[in-house]
Amino acid sequence: MNNLQQQYNELCFYTLAQANNVFIHQHVADAFTAQTATDSTKPIAIVFSLAGLYLLNEKNYTGKEVQLAHMKMAEQEKKYSEISLPLNRGRINVADVLDAEPGIERNEMIYKWCKDVWIAYSDHHETISDLTCKLLRI
Repeated sequence: MNNLQQQYNELCFYTLAQANNVFIHQHVADAFTAQTATDSTKPIAIVFSLAGLYLLNEKNYTGKEVQLAHMKMAEQEKKYSEISLPLNRGRINVADVLDAEPGIERNEMIYKWCKDVWIAYSDHHETISDLTCKLLRI
């Protein structure tokens, strides 16, 4: 297992151990997927991760609400267009999040990371927001 995957696993352990209704873990999964996607990543994974970042950053959805939105989206359209991957997908990464003190500081860093990755995909904001709103009927 590579170092990046180990860091992600450590952060997942941290977020999954938090007992609350916010479910910040979903935001971590979306930011990590969008930031580390490659040409071999399935288009649905990229679209769903960006939809999650859109719902967080533009609609203030909690992780639990994003998770439910993903489930609703999965019931519908089955083919997703490929999203071109930007070269730079944010300055903040999983290691930066882990460097933050566990608790409020780390959780705030997770939200900063999600915003950073969402901004990096700015060329796709309209496409993702249109598709997400269509599928969720919002």
